Amino acid sequence: MTYRAMQVSQPGKLELVERQVPTPSFGEVIIKVEACGICGADIFDIDGIAPNQSTPRIPGHEVVGRIISLGQGVSNTWQVGQRVGVGRLGGPCLACDSCRAGHFQQCSDQPVVGSSMDGGYAEMMRVRSSGLVSIPESLSSVEAAPMLCAGIATFNALKKCGAEPGDTVAILGIGGLGHMAIQYTQRMGYRVVAIGRGKDIEGDILSLGAHHYIDTNEESITEVCAKLEPIQVLIATINHPDLTSQLTNILAPKGRVMILGAGAKPLVFRSGALVGGETQILGSITGTPFENEKALKFSVLTDVRPRIEIMPFEQANEAFQKMKSGDVNFRMVLTMK
Repeated sequence: MTYRAMQVSQPGKLELVERQVPTPSFGEVIIKVEACGICGADIFDIDGIAPNQSTPRIPGHEVVGRIISLGQGVSNTWQVGQRVGVGRLGGPCLACDSCRAGHFQQCSDQPVVGSSMDGGYAEMMRVRSSGLVSIPESLSSVEAAPMLCAGIATFNALKKCGAEPGDTVAILGIGGLGHMAIQYTQRMGYRVVAIGRGKDIEGDILSLGAHHYIDTNEESITEVCAKLEPIQVLIATINHPDLTSQLTNILAPKGRVMILGAGAKPLVFRSGALVGGETQILGSITGTPFENEKALKFSVLTDVRPRIEIMPFEQANEAFQKMKSGDVNFRMVLTMK
């Protein structure tokens, strides 16, 4: 028996192939994929294959589907037919020093979905049961998929940011992560300053819950922010050194910068502003399956949903290129028959 998948055989190229349906090993399950989001991080997995990344590889790490097969050693939490998801981290080993300390995101033996293990641009997928996320029935598969990466990344960063209700939080970068961050920030009781490019998206950004929008194509961040309430927290969803530095320099005393957008460009900060303001700069990476389930529950309670465009997974090449161009409002999701 076979299934279809879009695999990377060489940098930048996705090809439709047929593979043998895998058998789950100890502690693993096989899921029949229903939806898979396309994330900006997929660019690294498709265009810039890492030297230690084996090919061919199936990308995709915002995956929702139903369990069709259980391996030995899988707890009775998971049942055949159950709808589940998996994000960027493919399941902690539960045995290394980091796992024993409860730091599951830093597990030293955890696969990276779509990079060091096959992901969800496919009709089926094998995954560790320790990486599974239960999906609420009130969320459709296409809605839930982007929440497993873009959703949990921003939700967890806000939980760690130290802001109090009523404080002002700036969101830098209004794409897949940023449009989720706006909704979570507003629902958590913060004043939202969204920072992006272009007047054409202003209506969408304000409708998502932002109180102010700064268009960096037309406006000076420092000049606009000088007229607003002091910014307590910056959520940087993109790797933009210049804008991140500008915003860090004008944060309120004891403000925090939460870095979500990883990239090759180094970030530069003025030491005087950091020392004088006692500013903290923190990195934040996705979340555990348990935290992901909390983010999904919060999304249901507060009516947070991703804004998505849907394409069949056979058109993954076209969908991927559209995501790279930035011409998506705001997350692309692949669906399987």
